[in-house]
Amino acid sequence: MADEKETIGLHSLKPAPGSRKARKRVGRGEGSGLGKTAGRGQKGYGSRSGAKDRARFEGGQNPIHMRMRKLRGPNKKMSMPFEPFRTHTQPVNLVDLEARFDSGAAVTLEAMKAKGLGTRKGVPVKILARGELSKALTVHAHAFSAAARERIEAAGGTCQLIE
Repeated sequence: MADEKETIGLHSLKPAPGSRKARKRVGRGEGSGLGKTAGRGQKGYGSRSGAKDRARFEGGQNPIHMRMRKLRGPNKKMSMPFEPFRTHTQPVNLVDLEARFDSGAAVTLEAMKAKGLGTRKGVPVKILARGELSKALTVHAHAFSAAARERIEAAGGTCQLIE
């Protein structure tokens, strides 16, 4: 057996054993296990031709889109379930800037990203005031909390808003 080398080519390719399964042929006799009602059970909506199992149908249980709260009003960011229009920012705290940047450094979005801060793509960065700041930094960000702005300026730094 070992001396007889089997050649591999297009003529000898076949799927791995057990990876392929014959398709289910319903309604082809009782012996098949899927005869008579063809796996549809007895009576009821699901047994009928043209019956659709709706997406988001939960078997008659009150579906999630009806269970969620509905906040009304045309001009509130919170008015729809799941808040699809709520704006999000990603926080960067002063304690992180203190640990990662030297005095006099320009803290741009690229510089922050390089140091592992504000890494979520396309999400605005907001500087928050957790921790103390003892270095003068020029910080560029989309938003600043009032306390963070105060502390950056008290340390001799400046806040640059990115539009």
